[in-house]
Amino acid sequence: MILITGPLFSGKRDYAMKLLGCGEEELARRAVWDVQELAEGCDDLTALADRLAQKEVVIITEVGGGVVPIDPRERAAREAAGRLSCLLAKRADKVIRVFCGIPMLLKGCER
Repeated sequence: MILITGPLFSGKRDYAMKLLGCGEEELARRAVWDVQELAEGCDDLTALADRLAQKEVVIITEVGGGVVPIDPRERAAREAAGRLSCLLAKRADKVIRVFCGIPMLLKGCER
């Protein structure tokens, strides 16, 4: 599995399509994105990570940077998303961070 991470609107999906050599329709079959939203309220992040890791590409938006929310529920959701990111990174063969449309290999080998 390839994990692609980065800030909101950083070009993660465009990079995934380029990496896979596919369009949006095929990407929808081969990848899953916005998985940070699945972490909120999830009772078993390990099982969620196991399930998501079955996809060829998993795209997760970094949500932990910036101001810490005052709302406890929002803080818990960010923490869950961060923990899910860590679990997915452990399972990934390759981890790529996309920032300003520029991919940076964090784990694995270039193809």
